[in-house]
Amino acid sequence: MMNGVIKKLISDKGFGFIAVAGQEKDIFFHSKALVGVTFEELHEGDAVTFDTEESPKGMNAVNVKKA
Repeated sequence: MMNGVIKKLISDKGFGFIAVAGQEKDIFFHSKALVGVTFEELHEGDAVTFDTEESPKGMNAVNVKKA
């Protein structure tokens, strides 16, 4: 499980990006990847924990939970 911070939310599309300390590239997540929290309850700057999985477009966050 990794730790990060919500960097950007695209509410009308239902996805966002998580910043991870020490990593240059942000990690994409979709609202379907949230566990125990709704997309509307997330705010930029919130701490989260998550797992990752590789997709054709790169690394995605899954099992995203508020820390």
